[in-house]
Amino acid sequence: MTLRRAEHTEIPSQVDGGLQRLVAAIRLLPDAVVVVDDAGVEVMRSVTADRFLEARHTDAIAAAALEEMLIDACRGESSTRELQLYGPPREVLSITAHPLVEAGQILGAMVVIRDMTDARRTDEVRRDFVANVSHELKTPVGALGLLADTISAGGDEAVTLQLAERIAREAERLAKIIDDLLDLSIIESQEMPERDLVPLTLIVDQSVERSRPGAEALGIELVSSPIAATLAARCDRRQVVMAITNLIDNAMKYSERGSRVEIITSTTSNLVEIAVCDEGIGIPSRDLERIFERFYRVDRARSRATGGTGLGLSIVRHVAQAHGGEVAVESTEGIGSKFRFRIPIEAAGAMRMFEAESTKLGGLNG
Repeated sequence: MTLRRAEHTEIPSQVDGGLQRLVAAIRLLPDAVVVVDDAGVEVMRSVTADRFLEARHTDAIAAAALEEMLIDACRGESSTRELQLYGPPREVLSITAHPLVEAGQILGAMVVIRDMTDARRTDEVRRDFVANVSHELKTPVGALGLLADTISAGGDEAVTLQLAERIAREAERLAKIIDDLLDLSIIESQEMPERDLVPLTLIVDQSVERSRPGAEALGIELVSSPIAATLAARCDRRQVVMAITNLIDNAMKYSERGSRVEIITSTTSNLVEIAVCDEGIGIPSRDLERIFERFYRVDRARSRATGGTGLGLSIVRHVAQAHGGEVAVESTEGIGSKFRFRIPIEAAGAMRMFEAESTKLGGLNG
């Protein structure tokens, strides 16, 4: 038997309204659906199925599987198959075929093609995330166990004190990983962050002050550009401060002692941008596309030595996206990097409102 495709599958005028509605509904299904009669002649299809019945290139692989499975279904065999199309773009398709049987007689067959690409990608991300979390937690937990064993064995008091300090550092690192995971979870789960009118000077000043102790310890100068007192952002202050702090801390981790990290705030007609610029080692071009992925590190040894969790830049990206904005990076190896945190004017621009509120408060205070 060979599958034969009808040129047109118009709804017959003589069928009742209920069947017409059913056929119309099948055509609008997001999955690719094809129904044939017992002779293998197409009876109806969904609009999505056109892609496979009129296939070109990699889609022809799915079309061949569809036809083969429909023929088998017309013989009474049900089957399911998963196809990986390497594209581009890469896709994963689930194809299921069943005979249509009534009173023991095969009336035809139906095949459904479902795009499982996003679902499989989500599974991969989940597996990678669990593996990465396990790895990141295992390192400090293992170190804590070894240090505790060493202390319990007794020994020189000065050595014991050093080991106790290392335990404190490992515990702090473990707490930071957990805090970052919780922050990321909260940001991802919120459909819309709470937004208040916040002066940009407050956002930048708080971010710089949080990072200043680390900068002083590393011998790095933090410099921020002047910001108009009336310039405000409508945002979740805690989230945006956390994002800018993460950018500053990231810049310091990959900068040399005596260098400088600059925070520059600017506006356009539709954007507020906070840029963090460093004079550090820079980022290889091959890593730029992945720099905002969870647990991705350009230099794992250096990041771990400075207490990095590999989640900071991922948090920055999610905060920007939650506010309808974006984060971008420009970098040259050996020269430095510039991270741009941008919020569109709908989420950030409210200077006139802030001026009005400031004036009102000033009048009340006077």
